[in-house]
Order: sequence, then C-alpha cells, then structure tokens
Amino acid sequence: MKLTRRLALLAFAPALLAAPACVSVKSMMKGPPTAAISNRLPALEILADQGPLAMNDGALPEDPLKLFTQECHSNLTEPTDTATFGYAKLVVKKVKTLRTGRGLQGIQVLTFLLPAVVGVPLEWYKTTLQAELQVSDASGNLIGSYVGTGTSAVKVAMYHGYSQTTAPRLADIIALRGAMAQIRPQLDTATARLRPLLLAGGTVDNPTLPSSSVVTGSR
Repeated sequence: MKLTRRLALLAFAPALLAAPACVSVKSMMKGPPTAAISNRLPALEILADQGPLAMNDGALPEDPLKLFTQECHSNLTEPTDTATFGYAKLVVKKVKTLRTGRGLQGIQVLTFLLPAVVGVPLEWYKTTLQAELQVSDASGNLIGSYVGTGTSAVKVAMYHGYSQTTAPRLADIIALRGAMAQIRPQLDTATARLRPLLLAGGTVDNPTLPSSSVVTGSR
C-alpha cells in the first residue's frame, strides 16, 4: 500500500511542477514605471525587432512592441493624433537565459515536493538581455542610438513564485524592462540634440496613429 502511494505521488509530481503559481504575469504587462524624461521627443512611429529573442522560449512575439509602446507613451514621446516626426525602433541585440537550481528538482520529487510546499523554489530562470533604441528622422536617417542591458532572476515556486510556463516569459519581460530603464536617461540627455533634428526633418508620410504596430523577427 505504501509503495503504491509513493508511486502515485511520484507520477503526480510533474503535474505539480507545471502547475500555475499564485502570482500572475499580467501585472508586469500593465505599464512601465512612471519616469518621464524632462523634455519629451515629438511623436514617433514605434517599431520593435525581436532579434534573438524570437528564438527564446520566453517572451511572446508581441511583447517587445507592446512594452516599448508603453514606454514611449508613458515616458519618452509626446502624444499625438495627427502626425509623427520620425521613428523609434527597439532592437533586441543579445539575449541569454539560464535555468539554475534544476538539480534540486530530483530531491524535491524524492521528498514528495515537501520543500516546495513550504516555499523552497524549484528552479530559477535568469535572463540577460541587451537592447538598442534607434531614433531616425522622417526620411529614415539614423540620428541616435542608445544601448541598455537588463537582467532578471525569476524563481519557479508553488506559492511565492511563478509556474514553469510563466517564469520564462516573465524573465524576458523584466530583463527587457531593465534594458529600457538604462536607455531612458541616455535619451533624456540626448533630447536637446534629437528634438530639433526630428522637427526639422518634417513628418512621416501616411503615419499609423495613434502608434504603429510593426514588429520584426519570427520564431
């Protein structure tokens, strides 16, 4: 009887490892921290290139554009419903995700996941991501580029953590947000130079308003 119960628990363990944790990733997608630059850029067309992130198992294809659009509207550019004066493109240049602590899962299973029940993480997803913000005028001429690096460490846990299906995406999102946070002060310093160049370059023909929705790169 004891052997049958033990085998049943071991068979059920993978389902517990994949079960959703109590924390949702949706809160991370609602909007960036409010940290507007002192002199916003004029309204721009917003684009995103996933780059190597398209080959990662975490972020969805639409995540970089969605996060960058939120960042632009909240912190970087002026609102508009009539014209845009150039392009802001976020390009993911490098991404690396490591899974650490996986060796502990064998111990967790052998102990019937008791450590997980009391809050011990099952593993961590750690992402390092480098992104570049390219600013171009209405003719497509590059007038500025700014690079930032973000990191993350997201734990998989049954209660105070995330599920194994959610953690990879959240790790990418946090790292991407971190890269944009590094770029923001660089852009704040550069706006005195960029703003006159963008306005002098005129408006984009056939702008897609209120924002563009162009994302490149594919899985």
